Amino acid sequence: MKPDETRLVSVLAEGIKDGRVVMVGPVRQEVLSGIKHVEQFEKLREHLAAFPDAAIESLDYVEAARLDNLCRTAGVQCGEVDMLLCAVAERNHWTILTNDAGLIRCAEVVQHRAMVGRPERGERRLLEVV
Repeated sequence: MKPDETRLVSVLAEGIKDGRVVMVGPVRQEVLSGIKHVEQFEKLREHLAAFPDAAIESLDYVEAARLDNLCRTAGVQCGEVDMLLCAVAERNHWTILTNDAGLIRCAEVVQHRAMVGRPERGERRLLEVV
């Protein structure tokens, strides 16, 4: 594993232990989509069930569109789910835990924290599995 990946795994393990990791439904769907074997799908579904779904509100979709427009203006192409993650995380003051270079680039444009340093005491993390 690369040093950055090792750090992410460490932070993820700490966050899971402390109950500070949440997920949004679109990420859960994205992770589970495309799994060909029913046994693998069910096993992963069971593991992901440990992470509560973060609520997505109407204002998050509007904010995601605004953030996407900011990125486009800066010449950065971001996915709709990535911008939704940033909007939900920003509203809740969460840090996105990811090693997805595209999401990190988008988060930088909108000035959102994407796995920066150690989690603050009591800070919740939004899990984006890649």
